Amino acid sequence: MTPILELRNIRGGYGTIDVLHGVDLVVEAGQVHALLGPNGAGKTTTLAVCSGQIAPSGGQLIVSGRDVNGVTSDALARSGVCLVPEGRGIFPNLTVTENLRMFTHAGVSLDDVLEKSFSQFPRLKERRKQISGTLSGGEQQMLAMARALAVDPALLLLDELSMGLAPIIVEELYERVAELAAQGVSILVVEQFAQAVLGVSTVASIMLHGRITRTGSPADIAEELTEAYLGGATAHP
Repeated sequence: MTPILELRNIRGGYGTIDVLHGVDLVVEAGQVHALLGPNGAGKTTTLAVCSGQIAPSGGQLIVSGRDVNGVTSDALARSGVCLVPEGRGIFPNLTVTENLRMFTHAGVSLDDVLEKSFSQFPRLKERRKQISGTLSGGEQQMLAMARALAVDPALLLLDELSMGLAPIIVEELYERVAELAAQGVSILVVEQFAQAVLGVSTVASIMLHGRITRTGSPADIAEELTEAYLGGATAHP
């Protein structure tokens, strides 16, 4: 089958400074691909390239077999590439329902968005009239994921899903990630802390200094992770 996402020798960064130095990465249909590495490795920049926020300065970005170099983030989103950024990216002054309404511009009815969101995240139904900025961190992350899932993405990009959350909430969120993959959603997830994601991953890659240094099964990758890679968060499968 044609991979959902391919990065071939991707270079890119900010202004004239490249952060990525020849990144090769493949996400197959229905995979959870974990991209691991320390702060500054280039993980978030990789997601920015994948979502069209940064145009690569070299190499090829391919989505579902189509070269999409230079395609805007809006166009990629309409083609099924959805990003949940670090920091969640919700509208804190709007209610839960109002946040979800923002995605009806894609042609999906509000009833359908609410039904899907509340079935995926029942806690959001209880909080539907609450101002989103007053939700717990975990609930805000659920809302960010629900918004992204409202348009039936083919590829979901998750940036530091565990950031600032209690371990039990992180476990719950990654259980949902595994369920989404089982339903056919392909997922590329960036994490600094491998232990949070390796348990639900199909494949994992280590990124250092803007390059993928190793790709393999989660078990194999876990054996290779050291404190030098993840700042003390060595993973155990």
